[in-house]
Amino acid sequence: MTEETLLEQLLMARGPGGEEFEVREVCRKELQQYCDETWIDDAGNLVGLIRAQSAKSDGAGGLLVMAHLDEIAMTVKRINDDGTLQVVALGGANPVNFGMCPVDILGDTQECPGVLSFGSMHLTADSKQGRDVQTGNVYWEDVHVVTRLCREQLEAAGIRPGTRVVMSRHWRKPFPLQDAVAAHFLDDRAPVLAVLNAAAQLFSRRSELKQDVYLAFTTMEEETNAGALFAARHLSCRTAIAVEVGPIAEEYGTVLSANPIIVAGDEKGHYSRQVTDALITAVRDCGYEAQVALLIDFASDASAILSVGVMGKVGCIAIPTENTHGFEVVLRDGIAACSSTLVQLLTGDLPV
Repeated sequence: MTEETLLEQLLMARGPGGEEFEVREVCRKELQQYCDETWIDDAGNLVGLIRAQSAKSDGAGGLLVMAHLDEIAMTVKRINDDGTLQVVALGGANPVNFGMCPVDILGDTQECPGVLSFGSMHLTADSKQGRDVQTGNVYWEDVHVVTRLCREQLEAAGIRPGTRVVMSRHWRKPFPLQDAVAAHFLDDRAPVLAVLNAAAQLFSRRSELKQDVYLAFTTMEEETNAGALFAARHLSCRTAIAVEVGPIAEEYGTVLSANPIIVAGDEKGHYSRQVTDALITAVRDCGYEAQVALLIDFASDASAILSVGVMGKVGCIAIPTENTHGFEVVLRDGIAACSSTLVQLLTGDLPV
């Protein structure tokens, strides 16, 4: 399978937090080719283990590399009498991140189509929704999903409060843009692809590994980091590295290029200096220039692990991304640079 085909499969697979089944299955089929063991744990994480064969392995615990499976989505709050749905964000999103768009409502017994709606642009300031739409300040309370089904039909389909609502496959196809690719949900499908590519390279270079490598494709990162916290508590690892998308912004000094972003710290705290330095060195050894950034409005599976004291050493590498949590843009070379850096780090002599 080509990298382009795999990325499209990852993007077309739906993965709302807590129900990442489709995207996890795409990853499982690919990952199991490259690992000594693969399994799905009680938190829904897909985990692959590549064992070190080097005599230098000191048995001091493995290294955990994480990319998350879930995407920003919505969940049903209430079914209205007219069959429309009130929804709220599942993960960090505002209505503008989705726009007025087709959605899939993932009922317990049946999927139903819908349209995410903000209301007419022809309303006036006499109604709150009209004021919000006219000014562009649309809030979740202004949003509803049109289903053209009655309450009884929706309930028969197993649609209830808590049902996930995701962007329809109708709008999930990637859009080629010169040396880049654009799509919804490159967060975190681009990092997932980078980790899968790294797995293929690491499996053929197992003799160079200094420690066991656990590759975890985690659940619920956008909500609670529950998958990563579970993995960190149950896997024999001392160091964790999150693979993420990183925002492009003047305030962070980051630009859209192949050069990986190495996150020095985020809203949950600073990453471990030893791991951050090792990542910067690995980036340079691969012929790139690290974009080191302190991302104030950002968090990852790794910083969540550090913040609760499950592990003492964590780091984060991110693929530079335009429009994070929107219609995202990444360079194809940015995905490759991330994979190369991970392989360099894990097969080299850098202390992590």
